[in-house]
Amino acid sequence: MGMTDPIADMLTRIRNAGMAQHAKVDIPSSNLKVAIAEVLKNLGYIKNLKVISDDKQNILRVYLKYDENNNPIIHEISRSSTPGRRLYVNSSEIPKVKNGLGAAILSTSKGVMDDVAAREAKVGGEVLCTIW
Repeated sequence: MGMTDPIADMLTRIRNAGMAQHAKVDIPSSNLKVAIAEVLKNLGYIKNLKVISDDKQNILRVYLKYDENNNPIIHEISRSSTPGRRLYVNSSEIPKVKNGLGAAILSTSKGVMDDVAAREAKVGGEVLCTIW
């Protein structure tokens, strides 16, 4: 797997860094990954993100967030759609994650957004991942 699914790779790096209690994790950047990280930040799952330019491919640096007991705020982050099996939903089919305690991140015609925003905008799209 690995490079064939850059989004799965990103989620794995975030998951592993959280389990290892790292303050930050560096990921090869892309517009889609930055958009996903922005949603994670807006939802409060990560502290911050920064894109660092280098010669080859920019680096997306994600600053992780922990609770007062040093447990990662992200309990679980899972890939929904994969390159081999894309998961598209219309606005009425957008999944609720953990009864709304979690979130789904979708790529829609109006940009990358969380499930609540997509329902409000009445747009469906590709379910990239779920998180709680």
